[in-house]
Amino acid sequence: MDMLLFLVMVVLGLVGSFFSGLLGIGGAIINYPLLLYVPAMLGAAYFSASEVSSISMFQVFFASLAGVIAFRKKTIKGSEGVVHKGLVLYMGSSILAGSLFGGFVSGMLKGDIINLTYGILAVLAVVLMLIPARGKGDQPAAELHFNKGVAIGSAFVVGIVSGIVGAGGAFILIPIMLTVLRIPTRTTIASSLAIVFISAIGGVFGKLGGGGIPLWPTVFTVIGSLTGAPIGSKLSAKINVKVLRYGLVILIALTAVKVWSSIL
Repeated sequence: MDMLLFLVMVVLGLVGSFFSGLLGIGGAIINYPLLLYVPAMLGAAYFSASEVSSISMFQVFFASLAGVIAFRKKTIKGSEGVVHKGLVLYMGSSILAGSLFGGFVSGMLKGDIINLTYGILAVLAVVLMLIPARGKGDQPAAELHFNKGVAIGSAFVVGIVSGIVGAGGAFILIPIMLTVLRIPTRTTIASSLAIVFISAIGGVFGKLGGGGIPLWPTVFTVIGSLTGAPIGSKLSAKINVKVLRYGLVILIALTAVKVWSSIL
């Protein structure tokens, strides 16, 4: 076993999942640039954009699975009924189809195309995150009404591009649910967790079908991610929500600049 590769991948998985737990996202928006640049910079390994998207997809799958399990076990007073089953059904089935397709075709795409897809997603996520949420914060999940066509269509597109870059899609799905569909924040966070997990399932099967997955680097990254996410989640409860939101915007913007500079 290459000890340097092991340490680098575990640390990257830990760091990426820590920030994903801290900021409430799947982690791909953070992990993608870390996996693309840091191992090569340290001389541990060089991964193509396609390999990075595969590693990231598996990390997101296990991180979202841990999140779903934690959410089921966690009993918070007044949290019952927060998940909107109809929203999960419509967007979940659509994003599953999109991520399955995106994950499969990503192995056939050139690295520049995958990087470009990530760059566009990052810019779009920054713009959407800066738009104030429009949903009613106190509206019960059972009483919500949303445009089913927009929900299905947007989820399918998010699924495709997320499958390409190896993401669950939370960093772009959450702003869409808040600003376009006008879903309240609590319902968005709770429902998006289930939707992103469904997306990750499709993405993983797509990656398996497309092939080219670096086995041990993926395993090492997943090991690190299982440690970092719980720490980030606990710390997030002690930090102001607005600080977290703008922290995410800054983080995404910085990674977007780095990726776009490499493309141009």
